[in-house]
Amino acid sequence: MRTRYREPQTLGSAGTLDRMARILDARNIDPAAVAELTDEPESFSPLDALSVGMPPRYQAAAADHPQVLAWARDVAEAAVAPSRGARRQVTTGPSLLMAGVVGSGKTYQAYGAVRRLVQGGVGVRWRATTAADLYADLRPRPGADSERELAAVSRCPLLIIDDLGAAKASEWVEEVTYRLINRRYNYELPTLITTNLAIKDLRAYLGDRIASRLAQMTTRVEFEPVDRRRHRAAA
Repeated sequence: MRTRYREPQTLGSAGTLDRMARILDARNIDPAAVAELTDEPESFSPLDALSVGMPPRYQAAAADHPQVLAWARDVAEAAVAPSRGARRQVTTGPSLLMAGVVGSGKTYQAYGAVRRLVQGGVGVRWRATTAADLYADLRPRPGADSERELAAVSRCPLLIIDDLGAAKASEWVEEVTYRLINRRYNYELPTLITTNLAIKDLRAYLGDRIASRLAQMTTRVEFEPVDRRRHRAAA
């Protein structure tokens, strides 16, 4: 089922207040009892809303890597408005593969890139997951519809896959990864991928089919071999 995009409404908008009044009247609730909620409406900026969905560690992430900033500009330029006067939305665009040692700042840059888009006035429906968590969610088990979950992840307009290559390799992992990457490749959906593997080692881990598609759909960035987490801790 396709979900139509709607611009968010603040509590103080006329339509919202009218609906609230009707609901209160139907339930015999005195509007004066909830006046405090409407006298000073609270509105949330798109950046505030974005931060709520981010891990606390990355809520203030600011991308500054030249190639990451270039990716954000390209995705913003490809964004389209669903209707006249509506906010531009991410629909298709390029992907980015960031490779480097543990702690080199790849995840920080990925979240910072999403914040950069929103700061630039671009709307985005997005999702972030580590590769290990993704495989755990997609592994068949009683009571779970793994195919539906795979379809949802595959169609997400913007996806962050963190630590690709960290999970133990297997035929099942390779097949699921191929299906996910292939769908995003075919529909040109922007994907931010981080990996601790050297780019030259990706083919051996992922297999030819996945590595070939990643080579075509992504710009590859190799981060300096510096563990910034340990560097900051030492400082």
